[in-house]
Amino acid sequence: MDGGAADDAAAMTRAMTRALNLAGAARHRVSPRPKVGAVLVTSGGATFEGVTQPVPGPHAELAALAAAGEASPGATLFTTLEPCCHRDGRSPGFTATCADALVAAGVRRVVAALEDPDPRVAGRGFDRLRAAGVTVEVGLGAEEAARSLAAYLTHRRTGRPLVVLKLAASLDGRTAAPDGSSRWITGPEARSDAHRLRAESDAVLVGAGTVRADDPELTVRDAPGDDPLRVVLGQAPASAKIHPALELAGDPGEVLDELGRRGVLQALVEGGATVAAAFHRAGLVDRYVLYLAPALFGGDDGMSLLAGPGAATMADVWRGRITSVERLGDDLRVELTPAA
Repeated sequence: MDGGAADDAAAMTRAMTRALNLAGAARHRVSPRPKVGAVLVTSGGATFEGVTQPVPGPHAELAALAAAGEASPGATLFTTLEPCCHRDGRSPGFTATCADALVAAGVRRVVAALEDPDPRVAGRGFDRLRAAGVTVEVGLGAEEAARSLAAYLTHRRTGRPLVVLKLAASLDGRTAAPDGSSRWITGPEARSDAHRLRAESDAVLVGAGTVRADDPELTVRDAPGDDPLRVVLGQAPASAKIHPALELAGDPGEVLDELGRRGVLQALVEGGATVAAAFHRAGLVDRYVLYLAPALFGGDDGMSLLAGPGAATMADVWRGRITSVERLGDDLRVELTPAA
């Protein structure tokens, strides 16, 4: 970028896109913080980048300022979320809030995609910047930032994590044979993608019945990333591979409240059919990820995706909105959300 490029509409879009890509490409989880990307464009056109680091590392804006060093005066900062104006106590090595650090560094303008709904911020970061004479613009890249930060935004607005329900079935909607065998309905590509979902999530949930029947590990093995918190709804046998695990009781809403208090931003529900049905029927699922194998059980005696009675009439059928369809090896990955 040249010296005036930060004011050019196309260049601004490129800078915000880069900030969004930085956040999206980061493989580490930073919960309960949001994963934010920042790009600082100096008055001379040089660019410096930052992304939120795990505790006790810096927020994205501080990382970009550190990369820029003495080149920040007069710069424009592009960030995917409002700079913070409070100390969270998790980064003792960083004494200033992001808003205060931007003011102290002489940044002249901040372009942010979204306001932070955290009640400790909620526009106060922008107010701090404006009070110091920093120009603030909000909304560039807002739609993509909202998708990228969906789990964080859900948590800060509701106190609960965003819930992803993962399901795998044959084309005729069966998840297991009458004898209970289910490995493997889908192929390796779909299973690897499911591990990626685990790596993206802060917690993975299953029922105690699934633990007793399948003894799953619920770790990340076929994708890069760290293992999520493993949560059992009920009590797992002491010898189960899932340990160490958090064992919780209560209805799905109470479970989500507890996970929210623990800073879980995204929870992946992996089943089985009873647990999946409980979250679905309570209207607590934000995203459905369904892996469909080119297989047919050929009868009505196999296990279905959701346990219990279904809709009694067409008027009661749950309907969602398909947001993506992708081929993974021989399988299909279908993602949907509840209808608005």
